[in-house]
Amino acid sequence: MLSSLLKRLVRGPTAAEALHRGKTAYEEGRLQEAARLLDAAALAHSSDSECAAYAGLAHYGLGDYRSALEHFESAVALAPERSSYRFNAAAASWALGDRKAAGARCAEALERDPCDVPTLSLLARITLPGPTYTELLAMLHRTLSPRTYLEIGVAQGVSLKLAQASTRVVGIDPAPQLQQIPGANTTVHTVMSDDYFSTRDVRADFGGLPIDMAFIDGAHLFEQALKDFINVERHATPQSVILLHDTYPLTRLTAERDRRSEFWSGDVWRLVLVLKKYRPDLSFSNVGASPTGLGVVRGLDPGSHVLERNLDAIIDEFMAVDYSALDADKPATLGLIPNDSEAVLRLVSGFPTAPARATAE
Repeated sequence: MLSSLLKRLVRGPTAAEALHRGKTAYEEGRLQEAARLLDAAALAHSSDSECAAYAGLAHYGLGDYRSALEHFESAVALAPERSSYRFNAAAASWALGDRKAAGARCAEALERDPCDVPTLSLLARITLPGPTYTELLAMLHRTLSPRTYLEIGVAQGVSLKLAQASTRVVGIDPAPQLQQIPGANTTVHTVMSDDYFSTRDVRADFGGLPIDMAFIDGAHLFEQALKDFINVERHATPQSVILLHDTYPLTRLTAERDRRSEFWSGDVWRLVLVLKKYRPDLSFSNVGASPTGLGVVRGLDPGSHVLERNLDAIIDEFMAVDYSALDADKPATLGLIPNDSEAVLRLVSGFPTAPARATAE
């Protein structure tokens, strides 16, 4: 037994033992100690990818992204099949400001695990930098302070609660999961959006006012988003603004009609093509807001019946359009514009002024 102990002391800890010590320190938040232990483990066991990966995590936690990237790249070289290692390398590259390398590593990771939410989320931030769509929504609510606001697809109420206290708010969702009780000016109807528009007096729900601002983020299927757009425009004014979520898909898989990942935008991108072809009279801009774009529509015409009159034919036409139609130049095809707060505010210039909002139409 003594001989065995002496041999162990001479040869040092095994890779598993060294990794265990470093992992324990890392998980307990002792990052400096973890980095020291895991650096030694990675050096002593240079063929062990997990030692390299955990050493990278420790350095990343310390904000030493250069050392983290070196370890993550070693892990990738040792275990190229592990998508998580490529994600780690992407995160470190992004932290170092290398957008191109970060995007490339994300793409490699998604080739191995196309449904991985952390990788998809990081790629969204890389592809569409700047304020997120909820940050832009909050800015628009603060700046425009619309009299009325309609939201289709309430879910947990994250975007619904961005409305100002003075705004009359109507939310529509067949199965909302609100995290908090809505304010006094907010009403949530637990119905499908088609049913809401066919059975309710929309103007009455808004106290006799039209819809000043709307956000469509419902079923993530383009034909439903199209119907929602038709219904909202009918109750809006030329000065109103309609916001569309999920207008700039990230990958083919996340843009499919059948949901295969928690990160999912559906095929709302087809609605962009519909509006460009059948409603060139509208002012449409696709803001590159993470994670999947924010469409801004102005110049509405409540009297237009083009979309409604040709609804079935339009749905058939664009259901036949494959995602590959975006391959040649996705930004140009979908009308992508830079994600800049000042530019977004310019898009909505001409919104009714405060005195006009105070008078019922």
